[in-house]
Amino acid sequence: MARRTRDYDEDDVRIRPGRRGSRPRTRIRPAHEDAVTALVTAVDRGRYRCLVQDASGDREVTAMRARELGRKSVVVGDRVALVGDVSGKPDTLARIVRIETRTSTLRRTADDTDPFERVIVANADQLAIVAALADPEPRPRLIDRQLVAAYDAGMDPLLVLTKADLAPPASLLEIYEPLGVPYVVTRRGGETAELRDLLAGRVTVLVGHSGVGKSTLVNALVPDAGRAVSHVNAVTGRGRHTSSSALALELPDEAGWIIDTPGVRSFGLAHVKPENVIDAFEDLAEGAAERCPPQCDHLQDDCGLDSWVADGHAGQARLDSLRRLLRSREGEPE
Repeated sequence: MARRTRDYDEDDVRIRPGRRGSRPRTRIRPAHEDAVTALVTAVDRGRYRCLVQDASGDREVTAMRARELGRKSVVVGDRVALVGDVSGKPDTLARIVRIETRTSTLRRTADDTDPFERVIVANADQLAIVAALADPEPRPRLIDRQLVAAYDAGMDPLLVLTKADLAPPASLLEIYEPLGVPYVVTRRGGETAELRDLLAGRVTVLVGHSGVGKSTLVNALVPDAGRAVSHVNAVTGRGRHTSSSALALELPDEAGWIIDTPGVRSFGLAHVKPENVIDAFEDLAEGAAERCPPQCDHLQDDCGLDSWVADGHAGQARLDSLRRLLRSREGEPE
């Protein structure tokens, strides 16, 4: 039997019945031109706390994802479009119908073999890597990995060393001096003016091992934040997770934003390409483009960066730092 076919004109709209009745559905999605723009400041079990700033004033709106977003993830820092009840009144719920284009994405994987990356925060321009000088002991390999994540995301790194009242910072700073990463050293109960200056006008993500003092910093920077503070286990030397999800907070006097994230004990980098790391080293990136063969991972014996450094175009310490970060990305021991 011949199959019957029907020709459609270009102006035809295909309509198919819904699963629960005869109400027609089309493939044409609404444009939501009346949607309100908001900033996602927290995510909790499928509900998104969004900050709306418009002529009627600032207000927090609770929202859910619209079905039309599909599998697109919504994370803290996202700029989104809201429809529905955007009044912010108790027991009201808006819908997120669109995620605006991201300027940056901070990502990580569960481990170095996991092909599935997870977006932690969107639209931040600075990554503050918080490390304690003692209690718990600093972990340079974790710091290296977070630096790689910052370079991959196109974010400016900032090293924040806490608990200087327990140990001096000199030996740790010596490791990162060739990278030229800006840093600030803090102590318990000390002033935060220098750190505030480095955060001013920026959207900064705080990352670090559990127990390094991120929540203490947040409470000092934003007095009404009320972030829970943990203590380090005396036996294991590990901190306890006190922040269960990311949270965006505006600094006093609208001086910028900080995003606190849960403490991490690992930082997978399976998604990072070597060229995204070397691009952060301008003096070495030029040499890689000129002297390295295609697909060079900059760890092999015939890497052209060795001759580039030997000819005086860059320092050996810079090359050593680059290779340490690349080995860290590959999960190799230092």
